[in-house]
Amino acid sequence: MLFNYKAVDGNGRENEGSIDALNVDVAISSLQRRGLVVSSIRETGGKKLFDTDFALFEHISNKDVVILSRQIATLFDAQVSALRTFRMLSSEASNPALGKRLAEITDDIQAGSPISKALSKHPDVFTPFYTNMIKSGEESGKMNEVFQYLADYLDRNYELTSKAKNALIYPGFVIGTFVAVMVLMLTLVIPKISQILVESGQEIPLYTKIVIGLSSFLIDYGIFLAALVVLAGFVFYRFANTSKGSLSLSFFKLSVPYVGDLYRKLYLARITDNLSTMLASGIPIVRAMEITSEVVDNRIYQDILKEASNRVKAGSSLSDSLPRGVEIPGVVIQMVKVGEESGELDSILKTLAKFYEREVSTAVDTLVDLIEPVMIVLLGLGVGTLLASVLIPIYNITGNIQ
Repeated sequence: MLFNYKAVDGNGRENEGSIDALNVDVAISSLQRRGLVVSSIRETGGKKLFDTDFALFEHISNKDVVILSRQIATLFDAQVSALRTFRMLSSEASNPALGKRLAEITDDIQAGSPISKALSKHPDVFTPFYTNMIKSGEESGKMNEVFQYLADYLDRNYELTSKAKNALIYPGFVIGTFVAVMVLMLTLVIPKISQILVESGQEIPLYTKIVIGLSSFLIDYGIFLAALVVLAGFVFYRFANTSKGSLSLSFFKLSVPYVGDLYRKLYLARITDNLSTMLASGIPIVRAMEITSEVVDNRIYQDILKEASNRVKAGSSLSDSLPRGVEIPGVVIQMVKVGEESGELDSILKTLAKFYEREVSTAVDTLVDLIEPVMIVLLGLGVGTLLASVLIPIYNITGNIQ
């Protein structure tokens, strides 16, 4: 928003001008930091032709938060104050959306709010795990160490998640391209060739009839099929956001052969890394488990952690509270028990996290190596079948003419 203001500086001179800010409070705070006493301020009426609010399109990625955490950790290590740190980062943020959030956080800190409370007002950017880690740092007086923990943790988590996602980009692009080419062939090329085959009066093979029928179906009902796909996607999205849908999707992820095992290792790496990082920062085990259940991103593991948290709260040990089964392997429970007996639970959990991170990395590499030859074979069969269904009848017609 753009505001016109009138203010008086320290020498008593009047100043007039305009300032761009998120709201009027932020605008006044910015002017006061310049040493001005605001006498009047009002929002300018209307917007310029290209001064459009693109807030709906603003996005703060995990990578932005990773970089931000590393910058905060570096500045705190250099003994820069919290207020100056966030003010500096808000003015230099390359992402405008993140810059606005940091400006709001700066104003809250300047008004006396703790950093954890200021961050918690933006849950879409800073998760409960993040804000609770900051709160523990405020209580222990080790803010620089906590931000270093967070930066390291987010780096590991971002690298692990990105590798798993990037592994699907290549096959997704190839399959999407293949489907687009097949649709264009069936709707633009096959109809013209099928007309020649039909007019020739020759016997058309069964597989060619199937291809011609599929082409006719796409031409006549393709728009309805596309609408049905969009509708199905919308229904699936709504269903996935319900409690029953979320549970079903979580179960499906873990039940797919090979992929389910990859997801289990990914969730176990995330759980053990979260717990290790929070325990090392002094957060109680019960609270650490509750926070981890909120960020694990799978309903089955979320329910397991909540149930285990209730048992620990009732007096059980963590190793006795975790259920033995496919989701929580026996080796995890045994290692946790060793950590409890030795008093090195956070160190044991960190070792488990590193182990499962390596397992996920290896599984992703194996999956990519497996997908590539399978895709080549399937795409070759698809293209070969389409070409054979068209070329063989044409060769037959040519032979009969000769």
